[in-house]
Amino acid sequence: MKSLFISMGILSILTSCFVGKSKKVDPSTVQKTNSSIYDIQILSLNGKDTIQFSKFKGKYIVVVNTASECGYTPQYKDLQEFHTKFKDSGVVVIGCPCNQFGEQEPGTPDQIGAFCQKNYGVTFTLTEKIDVKGDKQHPLYQWLTKKSNNGAGDFEVKWNFNKFVISPEGQLLYYFGSSTKPGDADFLNVFKKS
Repeated sequence: MKSLFISMGILSILTSCFVGKSKKVDPSTVQKTNSSIYDIQILSLNGKDTIQFSKFKGKYIVVVNTASECGYTPQYKDLQEFHTKFKDSGVVVIGCPCNQFGEQEPGTPDQIGAFCQKNYGVTFTLTEKIDVKGDKQHPLYQWLTKKSNNGAGDFEVKWNFNKFVISPEGQLLYYFGSSTKPGDADFLNVFKKS
């Protein structure tokens, strides 16, 4: 029994290292920067259409790095339900396919789109497949993860399905790790206060 509790404790520590802990940004520590989320553009999943974040001024933006072959992939269903519930209340969900964690997003854009539609009925915005860390980190994630850009804090994307919430004024508000689902109270409370 003792070894079971030790094993569970080690698993808990490893899981928290993998998925990251949720963090609310303290508004009193936010610094002014010359960078804005609204300056960022990214290609859509089809690689042709440009998603301009400036079009989302006045709305909450939820950015999630996604993958089709991950233990957290069922969160696509949760994200779709969240999108359906809040899309008319000024909330935008943007999924960013990424193959950097366990190579769990190996598909082509067509394969990713078909998988998301067939299995989860995804209608929220999906971007091109990007890097969310490292030398080829997309400018979107450079903004989300670096205090010098977002003014709020430095964050590390540790696994698939990390969630960043940006306020209607373009301020980074929250970072949620992989284990926080879009239907969890901590996550939903961010939007119920608006």
